[in-house]
Amino acid sequence: MNALAASLAARAATPVIPAGRLPGIGQRAQALLTARLRALWLLAGFVSIALIALVRIGSLGLAAQSPAQASLEDALLPPRGEITDRNGAPLARAFPAYALRLNPAAMGDSGSPLVRSPAEIARELKAIFPDIDEARMARRLASGKAGYLRRRILPEEANKVFALGEIALEIPRETDRFYPQGSLAAHVLGYVAETKERTGGQTGMERVLNDRLTDPVGRAKPVPLSIDVRVQGALEDELRRGMLATNAIGAAGVVLDVDTGEVMALASLPDFDPNAVPPSGAPNETNRVTGAVYELGSTFKPLSVAAAIDAGVVRDLGKVWDASPVAVGKRQIRDLHSHGSSMNVPQALIYSSNTVTARVGDAMGAERLRKTMIDLGMDARPFIELPARAKPLWPGDNWSRVTNMTVSFGHGVSVTPLHLATGYAAMVNGGIWRPSTLLKIDPADVPRGRRVFKESTSSRMRQLLRMISLYGTGKSADAPGYRVGGKTGSAEKAGVGGYSKTKVVSSFAAAFPMDAPRYVVVVVVDEPKGTVASSFQRTAAFTSAPIVGRLVPRIGPILGVQPDETRDVDISDLKYLVGDAK
Repeated sequence: MNALAASLAARAATPVIPAGRLPGIGQRAQALLTARLRALWLLAGFVSIALIALVRIGSLGLAAQSPAQASLEDALLPPRGEITDRNGAPLARAFPAYALRLNPAAMGDSGSPLVRSPAEIARELKAIFPDIDEARMARRLASGKAGYLRRRILPEEANKVFALGEIALEIPRETDRFYPQGSLAAHVLGYVAETKERTGGQTGMERVLNDRLTDPVGRAKPVPLSIDVRVQGALEDELRRGMLATNAIGAAGVVLDVDTGEVMALASLPDFDPNAVPPSGAPNETNRVTGAVYELGSTFKPLSVAAAIDAGVVRDLGKVWDASPVAVGKRQIRDLHSHGSSMNVPQALIYSSNTVTARVGDAMGAERLRKTMIDLGMDARPFIELPARAKPLWPGDNWSRVTNMTVSFGHGVSVTPLHLATGYAAMVNGGIWRPSTLLKIDPADVPRGRRVFKESTSSRMRQLLRMISLYGTGKSADAPGYRVGGKTGSAEKAGVGGYSKTKVVSSFAAAFPMDAPRYVVVVVVDEPKGTVASSFQRTAAFTSAPIVGRLVPRIGPILGVQPDETRDVDISDLKYLVGDAK
């Protein structure tokens, strides 16, 4: 007990030192706290940087990028997608090119952006680019205003400019839009503009496909159109030949697949070069196939006869109809040439009789003919992707008797050549109307369309159209072995004060081969003149039908239709009705 008491007394006598004043303990705690605070600040900094980066990445993904902000994706993909024909031939593509710019800032603040005088530099540029205006270029250089001097220059031209030694003359490498086929299919493709006022596709499929061609995903794959460049080239060549031979002011043509609605070729003349469109826009931009309407005259007669056969008005093709002039109110309908006081329907089509067709339309009634024309889409803008789609001049809802009779032979209503092509396709393909398209479509995706004519009516019309090419006004379109069938149309142009006696529109609507139709061809010649080449005639038999006669043998083999003179449409039950026309 004494020992324990002594130990406790010794501990009690030891002085107590406060914990906070132990040597080194306070300093270590303070350092640890400071380190933890610094780590927290550093972590917060990293988190902030990461958030800023994420926000920036998101904004770049949502916002349109300028050329200076081009992403890796833009470096790997063309800035605008490629357009091809149905077989992959390039029609429009992006390619690297050089431009010529004036950059005054390249010389710093020394005053003039050029080492030598503007006049001297303009003279040297004139030697490189002979088409420039030297005086205007000198004024442009003297102004010191930054901007493009020329948008497209060749590599050898760029080298010559570089050799001038003017730092302010920059030669940036840019991406340009190029049309490898030149003016071929210009009205189908349209063009692209890159100015302050206008950017992107301006007309044609460039405008229709603009979003797809500029989309980062969509532009990686070429867009195939329905046209075939070989067929397109042949169509433009023959149209131009026919137009020049008759001194016409214009021409239009379309080749259409009767079963799918695909446009194999579409041409409007005069045309333009999409590679050389001025800032003000392309000349000859009007597309005569889809953007202009015409009274297409007698090409409507087979459509009216088909409607009458469907309606039961024409049952017996041997029935004789009155062919004398028709008086309707103050108007009188007559034929251009008299072929007797009476004739049957096959003869009326062969001789292109207005009077008989008008009487057939009258017997059918306005409501039936009007409904057929509506079912064929004649009352609405043409069904196709192009933005240039003219509105028909349609007689309205209530047709008078005279309107019904004149429409039956193609007067009193104005439509585009494409309207006529889709109408003929329905008439010969079994009776199904389908919308036309400039996009290549898969056979599984062909639209079902709508029935306009009975299949039996379509079969009968194939016979009648073939008879016209054999015995009537379409003889010059009858290409041996291709069994062409079709109808001519010659209509005076309407103008101020009525119809012109000196201006006509001649057209020919055809299909081939008529024993199993695959393609429709429509050709329109605007204001042809009587020349030596046309035997001094302006009518379709001498102007537009010969174009089809030359075109079909050129495009038939390309489209898989081989000539075969051992086959033809069986018209044995109708031959006896033709009479003297044979």
